[in-house]
Amino acid sequence: MEQRTLGRTGRPVSVIGLGTWQLGADWGEVQERDALEVLEAAAEAGTTFFDTADVYGDGRSEKTIGAFRRANPALDLVIGTKMGRRVEQDPSQYTLANFRSWVDRSRANLGMETLDLIQLHCPPSDVYTTEAVYDALDTLVEEGAVRHYGVSVERADEALAAIDRGNTATVQIILNAFRLKPLDAVLPAARTAGVGIIARVPLASGLLSGKYSTSTVFPADDHRNYNRSGAAFDVGETFSGVDYDTGLAAAQEFAQLLPAGMEPAQGALAWIIAQEGVSTVIPGARNAAQARANAAAADRLDLGRAIHDGVTELYDRRFRPTVHSRW
Repeated sequence: MEQRTLGRTGRPVSVIGLGTWQLGADWGEVQERDALEVLEAAAEAGTTFFDTADVYGDGRSEKTIGAFRRANPALDLVIGTKMGRRVEQDPSQYTLANFRSWVDRSRANLGMETLDLIQLHCPPSDVYTTEAVYDALDTLVEEGAVRHYGVSVERADEALAAIDRGNTATVQIILNAFRLKPLDAVLPAARTAGVGIIARVPLASGLLSGKYSTSTVFPADDHRNYNRSGAAFDVGETFSGVDYDTGLAAAQEFAQLLPAGMEPAQGALAWIIAQEGVSTVIPGARNAAQARANAAAADRLDLGRAIHDGVTELYDRRFRPTVHSRW
């Protein structure tokens, strides 16, 4: 699989990574054996970047990745985890003492003396412009607890604030055919600064897979059920913040843009990879077959200009008025 440099980490990573939120929680139940099979299938397909967080299943996702690493010591993986959602979302919580505590917990869960990449996990907006926060992150690097740090953001202005800091290695942001705003300023700024872009929610919580309909029922413990109005966390994380029925119709239009024989999910991932400045994209997978299919998108970069133009037209018509200004 194609490898790209992950921003200021200097590490090569696969263009198709693996998001592991679903291996911990909030996407319905996943058994431990199935989770390990997902990791194994992704790695066998050439995936070298796994993204997780300390709150995914209260550490379950990290522990599963840790077990997989121990069982496969020869694999050259880059693991990105995230911190900051274990406490009330108040900027005063983002202190060096808390960072040390959270990082130590993730180090234990993952079985890593030094974390490859720690990311602030969509904290309050003020955190991105607080000098003491970056000083604390620099201290973690100096102490050897982490090699590099980055941020995960909800909004473009948050990403730009983090990119402006000299030691920010990566920015994780929602980017997909239903969320084009990062193309305006974030990706160009990241390219100029040498900051890596990790594209998340690439399938708009599955809408762009083309597999859902108005009759699809999501489990009670799936955020696509309980967070459609943003009751639990930022609504932009669920279906990219778009109206479900509108998203279904738009997904059908997106599928019609693709070459014959190309699966919608693979087309959606290939479109993201084609955006200049993207280091890796992190779709989730609930089973080994999905992990392999996602990885195969790295070989489906035969998207013509008409498809890119079609995505822009679809976004402008369906989503720009309601989505673009929000994030």
